[in-house]
Amino acid sequence: MRTSLLLTLTGALSTAYAQVYQGFNYGSVFTNNAPITQQDYENEFNTAKQLQGTSGFTSARIFTMIQAGTTNSPTQAIPAAIATKTQLLLGLFLSSSDEAFNNEQAALRSAISQYGQAFVDLVIGISVGSEDLYRISPIGIENMSNPGEGPNAVVRRINAVRSTISGTAMSGKPVGHVDTWTAYVNSSNNAVIEACDFIGTDAYPYFQNTQANSIENGASLFFEAYNATVAVSGGKPVWITETGWPVSGPTENQAVPSLANAKTYWDQVGCRVFGQITTFWYTLQDAYPNTPSPSFGIVGTTLSTTPLYDLSCAGSSGSSSNTGSSTASSVALSSRTTGSSSQPAGGDGPSTPSGSSTVAPSGGSESTAPSAGSPSVPAAPPNTVASVNTVMTYTTMATSPVTYVSGSETKTSIATSVVAVTSTHGSTLATVTTSPTGSGQGSGSGSGSSPAPSLSSSAGSCPASLSGDFQFPHLIVPVDKSQPNTAANTGYNGHFSPTISSIFNLDFPPSYQGRTCSLVFLFPNRESLQTSNYTVSGTGGIDIARLVSPATSATTYNNQPAVNASVGSIPDLQAGNSYTISSGPCYAGQRIAYRVSATGSLDLNYFQDYNPSPIGLYITAC
Repeated sequence: MRTSLLLTLTGALSTAYAQVYQGFNYGSVFTNNAPITQQDYENEFNTAKQLQGTSGFTSARIFTMIQAGTTNSPTQAIPAAIATKTQLLLGLFLSSSDEAFNNEQAALRSAISQYGQAFVDLVIGISVGSEDLYRISPIGIENMSNPGEGPNAVVRRINAVRSTISGTAMSGKPVGHVDTWTAYVNSSNNAVIEACDFIGTDAYPYFQNTQANSIENGASLFFEAYNATVAVSGGKPVWITETGWPVSGPTENQAVPSLANAKTYWDQVGCRVFGQITTFWYTLQDAYPNTPSPSFGIVGTTLSTTPLYDLSCAGSSGSSSNTGSSTASSVALSSRTTGSSSQPAGGDGPSTPSGSSTVAPSGGSESTAPSAGSPSVPAAPPNTVASVNTVMTYTTMATSPVTYVSGSETKTSIATSVVAVTSTHGSTLATVTTSPTGSGQGSGSGSGSSPAPSLSSSAGSCPASLSGDFQFPHLIVPVDKSQPNTAANTGYNGHFSPTISSIFNLDFPPSYQGRTCSLVFLFPNRESLQTSNYTVSGTGGIDIARLVSPATSATTYNNQPAVNASVGSIPDLQAGNSYTISSGPCYAGQRIAYRVSATGSLDLNYFQDYNPSPIGLYITAC
């Protein structure tokens, strides 16, 4: 992930970032594959502006520059936007052939020439591709979401679009990419983040069917995904390009589609971000003339300004009105789990995920020390918005305003160097023992086996709690000696048993240079958990080893990296405790892999989560 400075924003770029937009996603065809015409788009754009209970839905995200049914004629969404004064987030389909992408660019050039400044003035950004990195990932392939593209291809086409608009009236418009949050937190995709002016992230808790994804956890899962994306964004704006909850369709694990649950998700997510973070909801209408499964539309088969459920945000800290607020679009990281299955509007729309990956690691250290002391929250950096009830803090480098979610509030902070971005998911901290740690960076930069810094037993230890700076794993991979050649891929769970160990990749931000880091394991009582759970049987403890290089999603028991050094152990692991495994100088700028193995007959399988109460392996810094 990264800590690169965001270049100073000027001209059209800074203007786009200085405003917050909200709207819906719009496909290119109806569910019977009939092309959407200019009049259809005008009807939809006007309906969005007049939806009962809302205001400010004056923007639209489109997925392609090409009018359905043509080779490379510009989409009729453009004249419809001009007629209705609707701002546009343009999209170019990427995952196809070079010829198809060339047609997308030809349509973009034609639109600039044909519609001129009236069109250009409405464009808030250009998205090159949508979920291409996800579709080529193991999860995307499993969900038959191809075709996809690798990071090099995405970067090449981002640069091609910049060349296409160079010297035109569109020059200087932000160019970015839209993908799932899980794609962004995968460090192999870092080049895409570096190439973007903005990051578009898609997150659907409904599809996160390997987790506890009931509507009660919907908002928590979403904001974890969004804040994780912000953590790895390197200070670049993060826009919410797709999210929503279906009104009908199949149940996905614990996620039940219904009008009531769609309303709850709108209240708990939409009403917190509208007017604060640039957001494109999925979706206004997806059920004409036939209803897909699942269906996310907030209006039914008949286009109407009367929604299927109440959209008012009374009493919410968010606002459903968008007046071009001066809060810049969020500086984001990125992350999410999603895939692609029944996509409405000719393949535009939510993807069906399964599986996931974790984010935001850091830390390293060796020199076992017991945890001690009491939690203390470090002072916030200059120009940061202070927040109470802190559960998670990311650090990112930025030179533009940062929008983040804190408790029930969405806040903006302006900084010119290090910005602490705090994600609050609850009103109380975990009741596990000991001290704090500073703000984490969801994007450590090193990857590989750099020499470890020399360690000193006198270095002391940081708090064994998440009340200060901390990092959590970007990748968790179980390896099973009973299935030595099977790669389990990444997941959210740590599992330690007589046959299974788990490898955790932790990224240490370069900003940790000269600081002390502690490797800690938090194991609260089950009744303290709010959004996690675990199963445990047998007795024993855990051994922790540092490996010579990071793991990948293809790591198996037989090909796992060799052990560099033993870090420490917990002979008798008991719930209700926090453990400091080791402490020492931080491995600043490096990615370090730790393998945790069970001793005795212990079998522990838990969902790694930093919500109250935190559980699992972390790095804390002080």
